Amino acid sequence: MTSPMPDDAAVIAATRRWLERAVIGLNLCPFARAPYLRGQVRIVVSPARDEETLLLDLCEELQRLAVSDENEVETTLLVHPQVLGDFPGFNDFLDLADAALVQMNLEGELQVASFHPDYEFVDAPIGDVANFTNRSPYPTLHLLREASIERAVDAVPDTDAIYERNIARLRELGRTGWDALWRDDAASPPPQANRD
Repeated sequence: MTSPMPDDAAVIAATRRWLERAVIGLNLCPFARAPYLRGQVRIVVSPARDEETLLLDLCEELQRLAVSDENEVETTLLVHPQVLGDFPGFNDFLDLADAALVQMNLEGELQVASFHPDYEFVDAPIGDVANFTNRSPYPTLHLLREASIERAVDAVPDTDAIYERNIARLRELGRTGWDALWRDDAASPPPQANRD
């Protein structure tokens, strides 16, 4: 028997908790703190139950981000808890997301990054805690402005070092340390709390 899907407020709360404790708290993305604290991160829960509907929601959010003032919305997290729960299917969907950017003439202006509860890097061993750098409570498409990425890259001399540092940090933290991040809220399990 599957558990009922949490409501949008619970999904957003879990996503915020993940941002605050993992992404920002562990400094996995050194560029996330400022826009989050300024309230410029839009979190949207898609009600989609199939890929076609999710693609429509994605296109709508891409368009919204493209026309919004970046001082109001820097980036968008499109969380879709009811579709693409399997990581291979989610990974395949990213090709459709990239094609949508091209079709909407937004390539070079926006890009789509990805987070998933079962995220696995191609070169990482199965069960490697380093995979948790890209694990979120629910499947999530991260819509980013290219201009923001360029500013971030200009501010950090070696962006490749971030990826390497994150892997080292997660391996040092280990699974026990990762699980400890979530202990005070048993109602909302951490990403991958019951897997691996």
